[in-house]
Amino acid sequence: MSAQQPKLLDLVRQRIRYKHMSYRTEQAYCGWIKRYVIFHQMCHPREMGRLEVESYLSHLVNEGNVSQSTHHQALSALLFLYKEVLNIELPWLDELNRPTKPKRLPVALTHQEVQSVFEHLSGIHLLMAKLLYGTGMRLTELLQLRIKDIDFELQEIVVRQGKGDKDRVTILPTSIQSELKEQIELSKSLFKQDRLNNRLGVYLPHAIEKKYPKANVSLPWFWVFPASNESSDPRTKIVRRHHIYHQGLQRAFKDAVQRANISKFATLHTLRHSFATQILRRGYDIRTVQELLGHADVKTTMIYTHVLNRGGLGVKSPLDSL
Repeated sequence: MSAQQPKLLDLVRQRIRYKHMSYRTEQAYCGWIKRYVIFHQMCHPREMGRLEVESYLSHLVNEGNVSQSTHHQALSALLFLYKEVLNIELPWLDELNRPTKPKRLPVALTHQEVQSVFEHLSGIHLLMAKLLYGTGMRLTELLQLRIKDIDFELQEIVVRQGKGDKDRVTILPTSIQSELKEQIELSKSLFKQDRLNNRLGVYLPHAIEKKYPKANVSLPWFWVFPASNESSDPRTKIVRRHHIYHQGLQRAFKDAVQRANISKFATLHTLRHSFATQILRRGYDIRTVQELLGHADVKTTMIYTHVLNRGGLGVKSPLDSL
């Protein structure tokens, strides 16, 4: 009796995990591929081609009214399916017109606006928001910080496996070091509690876990912001202590923005934009900002240079001369 062939989505998940892609990417890609198959009455992707792909993407735009970024993500998922999972080279798939993302300036808060928002935050949420604004880290990078990544002596934070699976160094603000040390002491208490109760260690990337089998039960690899309770890993179903989840901080920040009467559409990622604009205003060069933000291409960082201008590209209106 022949072994049962793995299901399509199981193959997708295996390939995504092999390439060390994030769990959120895994969820998104599997969702798009599943909807693609359902849209074509459960026909296997091997039996479909350009016509089916184009009709599905067209459906998303015309009937689904999806945004350009969503359309781009759906196309990326199908590219991954055919190239990485099914090993089918479809030259025409690369030739499909990707939607052009409109060029928009990033929303940034002024220093005064940031202060106003912070006045409506407290405890660990305030500390985490300060770190986002003071370092330029992405939310995921902040949540995944390990105790060993904080260097108080050098006043720097090592951001590991950031976007594009790259490490980088960013600044550790002097003004929050005492608060951060208190948080790390709380983390150490949870770590000791877990060891006394013989709990499983924290999650580690597979390569690290194989190279250092006991690292997951060592203090340096413990979370800076551990969750108060254990939970099940969505991939492995193993119950262990993870880092704090993003939802609580996001809700607290949204509420703080509203209570501060900020008229701009501001999210936690806005603090990263605000960090970049403030650094540029202080006269630091664009390459330094690129390194701190972890941008692969300086063109991505150049979008922040609009803050160096005053008004419309630094031009003085003739009306102001009357």
